[in-house]
Amino acid sequence: MSNFTSLGVTTELSEILKSDGIIEPSPIQEKTIPEILTKSDVIAQAQTGTGKTLAFLLPILAMIDPEKNNVQALVLTPTRELALQITAELNKLTKTNEDIRTLAVYGGQDIEGQLKKLKRNVQIVIATPGRLLDHIRRGTIDLGRLSTFVLDEADQMLHMGFLPEVETIMDELPSERQTLLFSATMPKEVKDLAKNYLNKPKDIRVKGKNITVDEVNQVVIETTDREKQAKLMATLDEYRPFLAIIFCRTKRRTMTLNQALQKNGYLADELHGDLSQSKREKAMKRFRMMKTQYLVATDVAARGIDVEGVTHVINYDIPEDVESYIHRIGRTGRAGDDGMAITFVAPKDSQYLKIIEKGIDRKIERKEM
Repeated sequence: MSNFTSLGVTTELSEILKSDGIIEPSPIQEKTIPEILTKSDVIAQAQTGTGKTLAFLLPILAMIDPEKNNVQALVLTPTRELALQITAELNKLTKTNEDIRTLAVYGGQDIEGQLKKLKRNVQIVIATPGRLLDHIRRGTIDLGRLSTFVLDEADQMLHMGFLPEVETIMDELPSERQTLLFSATMPKEVKDLAKNYLNKPKDIRVKGKNITVDEVNQVVIETTDREKQAKLMATLDEYRPFLAIIFCRTKRRTMTLNQALQKNGYLADELHGDLSQSKREKAMKRFRMMKTQYLVATDVAARGIDVEGVTHVINYDIPEDVESYIHRIGRTGRAGDDGMAITFVAPKDSQYLKIIEKGIDRKIERKEM
């Protein structure tokens, strides 16, 4: 196993990592850091939790020129939570280096404060699309001399409807730049984005642990769209989950299902991108404290959720690819407990079920409800 210095990371950064208990690079870090340091464009497919944030932050810090006062690196990420997580990692890495100035730019934050900080010549910006576009239009952020651009969680940008904003931002960047695209899944639109905006990228894939087969009991319940709600409630009554995340495809379906569950006396709550930050945090707090039993969520909102004691994951709407399926059901069956994943399949969903079964290399048990 290599160490960070052998990958090209400075001794100073390696020491900071060591003091934080990080000694050996993860597979995604081992594969991507050397490629990024050669200034190549990179497409990296890796799940959340594989250490991908350090995979791009460490080489960016190695390439930043502290003598220059312009924005040299931009990390674009879909949510405020992710922007804050990445900024926290970055602050840890730069705590001993006052010459490197960083700024998080996201909505719901005082824009005047951001403007003041931008005047201090920041070199690394972590941003969400909406607020960054706001600054670009105001002329308060200059990306004309940018050298490295990171598009983080590209598939979630797509699911959240940010693709047009992402393309507008990328069109504003210098054509001579390094682009790093990170995504847990690779839907067609993300592949198209890479084809249009990246230059001969190195393709790096790191498989997440295949938790699906051993640790999670999986069943499929066949249904029609009309029967789905009633079948879900019958399933909840039969299996009596202690804590469950119920996945829906869209924000509207999430809201509709949550209302139906609450009306029928279930302790349910909803989590999706239309909620304000404080409402999202309250919903998560109630779920963690087990005041809510069922969290009805979209994929985007559930990214990065790690709640102890989730006994069941229910795919009310089937995911359309195997990576999303693995990602969802990985929310249960943690810490040696057997989890359970229940997937509702209407006749029009049979193609997705085939894709998933092929991807996990097993036929999922069908159950009558």
